[in-house]
Amino acid sequence: MTTELRTDITVEEICKGFQYSELEGKGLFGLGGKLVIQPEYQRNYIYAEAKREAGVVDSLLKGYPIGLLYFVRAGDRLEVLDGQQRITSIGRFVTEKFAIRDPDGHERNFSSLAADKRAKILGTKLTIYVCEGAESEIKEWFRTINIAGIPLNEQELRNAIYSGPFVTAAKAEFSNSSKPVLQKWKAYVKGNEKRQDILEEALRWVGDGDIDGYMKDHRFDDGIGELKDHFDTVIDWAGTVFKGVEDEMCGLDWGRLWKTYHARAYDPDAVWARVRALYADEFVKCRKGIFEFVLGGGKDTRLLDVRVFDPKETKAVYAKQTAAAERKGVSNCPLCAVGHEANAKRIWKFSEMDADHVAAWSRGGATDLSNCQMLCRTHNRAKGNR
Repeated sequence: MTTELRTDITVEEICKGFQYSELEGKGLFGLGGKLVIQPEYQRNYIYAEAKREAGVVDSLLKGYPIGLLYFVRAGDRLEVLDGQQRITSIGRFVTEKFAIRDPDGHERNFSSLAADKRAKILGTKLTIYVCEGAESEIKEWFRTINIAGIPLNEQELRNAIYSGPFVTAAKAEFSNSSKPVLQKWKAYVKGNEKRQDILEEALRWVGDGDIDGYMKDHRFDDGIGELKDHFDTVIDWAGTVFKGVEDEMCGLDWGRLWKTYHARAYDPDAVWARVRALYADEFVKCRKGIFEFVLGGGKDTRLLDVRVFDPKETKAVYAKQTAAAERKGVSNCPLCAVGHEANAKRIWKFSEMDADHVAAWSRGGATDLSNCQMLCRTHNRAKGNR
């Protein structure tokens, strides 16, 4: 790969013919159409929401360097390899897309700045490395020089590595913050669509966890039909089984839950009534586990982290239970006492026993002393469904 250092290109030249897509949230072209500001492997523009775009303009006004920019020669055009966030910030300001505050606190867009300040911005010369090489070299360098601004996350890097028509279509579908359906998606998927979080989750679901493998296999697909259909299927299934939405539903692994439970039949009214009852149950400590607990038929109470008996209280139960067992000459574990094995008369130490619900919590048994008994650990673990 070859590189050429350029220090003669000004902000004014970069901003010539600058275009910005509000719909896609990205800078498109500069240098009179000869510069592609956001190639398909680049992430969306995020400096605005990160409140960093005004800082780029402030640096130009103060004469501070804004860092190295890296361009790649692609035929008769150049592509921005690193620096598209900074270039887009500059272009957006020069084309009146946002304003900055002056030292007196007044908002100023580009046209309202003093003439000398406008000239200072436009006349600033940028430091640019123009690179030329094979695609594999360019992609590897893109991963390596992730040096300025907000670091790329894993999905943004994958988009660069597997760039092509599939990534272009996938970003248009899952990274568009203006889509009305986004609010529905965000009830189940956590993250920022512009940082590719929703796309990453969609790929995880359809690829059964192997995101890289799926993107590699579909890199040159012209469409994303399978990806979109699978994502919509999972979201629609979750919205059908559960009639309402709770905060704890966001971020669950709905792809895995769909794969495990979608073949079962559910009564949405009964499901939601059970969810509401569990939300009202003071003994349920993990609300995020409620949804899989209900999907699984209410069997695995470990998902709910049901509040256990207080250790001080269980010592009192142990003492009472042990005293009664010694008077009868039987084991202080009720299940050992009714057996015929060697432990039928064994008095277990407190450290060898566990507190147990006499009536299982999942069947309505309360977590209070009236429903508490001490069992040896072997019987407690064998009993299950506490």
